Amino acid sequence: MKAGFSLLLWTTEVTQAHHGILRDLARAGYDGAEIPITGSGVADCAALGRVMADIGLAATASGMVTDAAANPMSLDPSVAQAGVDHLRRLVDRAVALGAEVLIGPFFQPLGTFSGTGPTDAEWAALVRAHRAMADHAGDALRLAVEPLNRFECYGLTTAAQAARLVAEVGHSLYGSLYDTFHANIEERDPVGAITASAGALGYVHVSENDRGTPGRGHIDFAAVFAALAAVGYDGWITVEAFGQALPDLAAATRVWRPLFGSEAEVYTEGLALIRQGWAAATTGRADNAG
Repeated sequence: MKAGFSLLLWTTEVTQAHHGILRDLARAGYDGAEIPITGSGVADCAALGRVMADIGLAATASGMVTDAAANPMSLDPSVAQAGVDHLRRLVDRAVALGAEVLIGPFFQPLGTFSGTGPTDAEWAALVRAHRAMADHAGDALRLAVEPLNRFECYGLTTAAQAARLVAEVGHSLYGSLYDTFHANIEERDPVGAITASAGALGYVHVSENDRGTPGRGHIDFAAVFAALAAVGYDGWITVEAFGQALPDLAAATRVWRPLFGSEAEVYTEGLALIRQGWAAATTGRADNAG
């Protein structure tokens, strides 16, 4: 298992001004950082990847669809093709960064709704787009698509839907992301969803029910870690939290009140939660096997 932290707590575009934060995360004991790349260029990603390597942090990347004119689920062929082109650019940026995996809700623009769930035609368009994305990534990059809750999207909202998409895309390095915040809203059995979708699972977000400091809310992280260990998951577990530092991001994530005392509180307590929770879960598994 590798422990990561999402830079979305501070920014949607990592620049030299955030290098100190990366050093703080490395000093705290994180294995890597999740870097938002939607608004970045390939050259900038490559330069940041070199900085992270010097610091001693591995990289993962997050990307999303931000333009309705480049929606991979669109039934307009030109819009759908623009969506595929956008997804391929995300792959290129992640590869330049040196990311081990590219994650995110890269299936539709955030906050866009049709009034229903995805139609069969929209679903088929999404499968085609993500198959093209996975083919473009080849064996250079893992992908993990992130279902969101129904208040943020309509295209992909549950672990079961994500597992179906993974099966239909049919690429060995294309998987799904399990996020404790979204699962807390959408899954009737948030922990059981891990077991049910284990074959698709490629990345995990640790996110508290209020988006604040992990461990200070009501998510049952001990049960989550136990379920992950039981299905043999051994990949990235990354803390994702949101604050009020960026007005646009705060508005998108519906953060209108203080959720933590400081950013340091979030990343220090988040790392302790992961390390201790994972140790307890894997020790229990080893004891049971013995």
